[in-house]
Amino acid sequence: MKILIVEDELDLLTTTYSYMKKEDFICESAVSYFDAEDKLITYKYDIVILDINLPDGNGLDLLKLIKEKTPETGVLIVSAKNSLDDKLKGLDLGADDYITKPFHLAELNSRVNSLIRRKKFAGKKSVIFNEIEIDPDAKIVIANKKPLDLTKKEYYLLLYFITNKNRVLTKEAIAEHLWGDNIDLVDNFDFIYTHMRNLRKKLKTNGATDYLKTIYGLGYKFGE
Repeated sequence: MKILIVEDELDLLTTTYSYMKKEDFICESAVSYFDAEDKLITYKYDIVILDINLPDGNGLDLLKLIKEKTPETGVLIVSAKNSLDDKLKGLDLGADDYITKPFHLAELNSRVNSLIRRKKFAGKKSVIFNEIEIDPDAKIVIANKKPLDLTKKEYYLLLYFITNKNRVLTKEAIAEHLWGDNIDLVDNFDFIYTHMRNLRKKLKTNGATDYLKTIYGLGYKFGE
């Protein structure tokens, strides 16, 4: 899962970024309103951790932008200890949850994972598509009642496809989601094909149906 951390306190940003990266999130960061606005216009994120008290702009305006552009993105707002009005405004504008400074990183991680389950997995702890079942907490995949031995990238690729089933995903979108924003600087996305081929092969070896379809000139689609 790909998250954007919007935080102007550099020490807190660095600590949060490092912690969430260790939890296997693809992390991007923004230290100002305009930096965050540029990223939100250019890229897509599963979750945005949004400090609403920014020195160069109102974080609630960024919340409005997120909900207008990508309403499926989960937003966890970060507020100061005594700013009840900001929390209420944020929730009224569509924020999904909030956390108050100072906070424990373990609690932040727990809230992000809970938000992902609500937004991406319909509140369930496992993701099921026909004969394929994924346990996101344990990062285990079962296909035809047999464990599937996937690399980390193959696991997240399959999870990304299943949570976006029946949608055409471009190579660029897949690369940004699994490798981060700066992957758009590479010359080509041929490496995506290698991961797709290996994932297909492993699914077929377990007797699973090949749900991965190539949409020529556009990208890939996962579905029946």
